[in-house]
Amino acid sequence: MPPLFAISAADAGVTTLLGSGPVRLFPFGDAPENVAKPYAVYQVLNGLPENYLGEPPDIDEWNIQIDVYALSVASAQAVQAALRRALETHCHITRLGGTGTEPSTQLKTTGFDVSWFHPTT
Repeated sequence: MPPLFAISAADAGVTTLLGSGPVRLFPFGDAPENVAKPYAVYQVLNGLPENYLGEPPDIDEWNIQIDVYALSVASAQAVQAALRRALETHCHITRLGGTGTEPSTQLKTTGFDVSWFHPTT
């Protein structure tokens, strides 16, 4: 798995918005109940080894979805932008998500997907 959390947690723009003790960036389904807002979650959509004839792959492509939850659209978009700035030099942004409202919590949402080539060793 690429170092998505480590890179995000080391970025001052991200920690300004998502805190630093802990950084509110969680694997999908692991955000604590009643966590402070805003926060973000990530999940692996799929991974593909870069296969070669005659030798094992030395790099994998990971496709990862990042979703942001906030009390306002502006806050959600600010977190999305900060995470994008932190990650964009390490991976490719492949989709920018729209905004919406999560029905059960009324939190505002947005997100994006990344394609990340990461060595297997």
